[in-house]
Amino acid sequence: MSALVCHPQTPCEAVRSIHAEVARTPQGLLAVTYRIAGAMDRVRIPAPRASSQKEKLWQHTCCEMFVARPDGPAYHEFNFSPSGEWAGYAFERYRDGATLDVPDPRIAVRCSSRELELQASIRVADGSLRVGLSAVIEERSGVLSYWALRHAAGKPDFHRLEAFALEVD
Repeated sequence: MSALVCHPQTPCEAVRSIHAEVARTPQGLLAVTYRIAGAMDRVRIPAPRASSQKEKLWQHTCCEMFVARPDGPAYHEFNFSPSGEWAGYAFERYRDGATLDVPDPRIAVRCSSRELELQASIRVADGSLRVGLSAVIEERSGVLSYWALRHAAGKPDFHRLEAFALEVD
C-alpha cells in the first residue's frame, strides 16, 4: 500500500492517514483499495445508495483514480463514492473531456469508527498505464481536504499528469 499525502493548503483534522493500492485482477479489471484511518465520526460519509453514475462526487468524500497510457496526454478519471455511486470521464488532454460510458464498477465499502475501506474494480485498457490515486475528504464542518500519491505544485489538482505516480502493467 502507498501512502496518500494531504495537500499542504488543505489540512485535515479528522483523518490521520490514507493508504491505497492498485493492481490488475486475473479477470482484466483494475482493482483499487483505499484505507482511510482517523475519526470517522468527524468525516461526512455519504449514505449508501444504489450503484449509479452521478456527477460532482468530488464535492464530498470520495476516492478517485486517474488512468493514462504512458505515451500521450489522454486519460480517464474515475470517482468512487462510499455511497456506492460513481462517475467516469474521458479526457483527450488536461481537463478537456466528457462523461465516459463504462459498465458499472464494483464498489464495496466497510466502515468502522476508526477506518473506512473502499474497494472498487473497473475495466480499463490493457497494457502499461500511469495511475494517479487520490481522495477528497469532507469533514463534518464542511471543510474539504485533498489527498494524493503526489501533488503537483500550486493548488490541489489531481488532473496534472505529474500526479500520476504509479505504473501498472
